[in-house]
Amino acid sequence: MEVILREDIEKLGSRGDVVKVTPGYARNFLLPKRLAVAATDSNKKIVEQERSAHLRRDAKKQSDAEELGKLMSTVVIVIKQKAGENDQLFGSVTSKDIAEALEAQKYTVDRKNILLPEPIKTLGEHKVGIKLHKAVTIEIPVNVVKEEE
Repeated sequence: MEVILREDIEKLGSRGDVVKVTPGYARNFLLPKRLAVAATDSNKKIVEQERSAHLRRDAKKQSDAEELGKLMSTVVIVIKQKAGENDQLFGSVTSKDIAEALEAQKYTVDRKNILLPEPIKTLGEHKVGIKLHKAVTIEIPVNVVKEEE
C-alpha cells in the first residue's frame, strides 16, 4: 500500500515522501495516528502544501536556533560537586544538572537535547554538545569543580 508521510519517521522516510508499506502497518499504525495519508492525487496536493508551509516554519526555527547558538557560545557552566581525594566525584553530572545550570543563566534547554553520551564522573573541563535544532548543534564548556566543605 502506498502512503504519503505527514511526519518524519525514522527508518521509513521524511515528511511528504510517498512510501510503500504493508497494508496492516498503514491501517493499524500510520493512518490512525495521522502520521500518513493514502496516496491519492488530492492528498498529494494537500500534503505538498503542508510540506511547503512546514519548510518555511523549519527555516525560521533554524535561523532562530543559529542566533541562540551565537548567544550561547560565550556561556561557561560551572557545576560544584562533592569529590574524594583522587578528584573522583561522589556522584556524577548528568544532563539534568547541566539543564538546571543553563536555566540559572536564563537559557531554557530541554535535557533531552543535551548530548551527553555518559554522565561526567571526574573534575575538570568537559565539552558538552547541545542540539538546538536538527541542523544546529553547539558545544559549551562544562567545568566541574570540587565543592568546598
